[in-house]
Amino acid sequence: MICSGAIALVGYLMTYWVKSANSFASRIIQVEKGQRVISIGPYRIVRHPMYLGAIISILFTPLALGSYWALPAFALIIPVIVLRLLNEEKILRQELAGYPEYCESTRSRLIPLIW
Repeated sequence: MICSGAIALVGYLMTYWVKSANSFASRIIQVEKGQRVISIGPYRIVRHPMYLGAIISILFTPLALGSYWALPAFALIIPVIVLRLLNEEKILRQELAGYPEYCESTRSRLIPLIW
């Protein structure tokens, strides 16, 4: 349980790292005036590090709390996150200058070296 708690904490800390690197990070998918592509910090590793941090937290928090029955329910959130990520990518490719080039240089969307 301690190891799971530490991994869940890493997921939460990743979301804070994202917010420090990207002032445009938001719950709403939109391109704001003056927004630019962020390619520093966690954005060097994957294009959607906040979602990665959320998924890590979602999967390991139930384990850290010893609630193994909650894990399948929490895991059902992952497909929703993936669908949101794909929608966000579509919008960013269309509306954010430089995003297609960023996608070429940062190949992984969510899981480093895999997808």
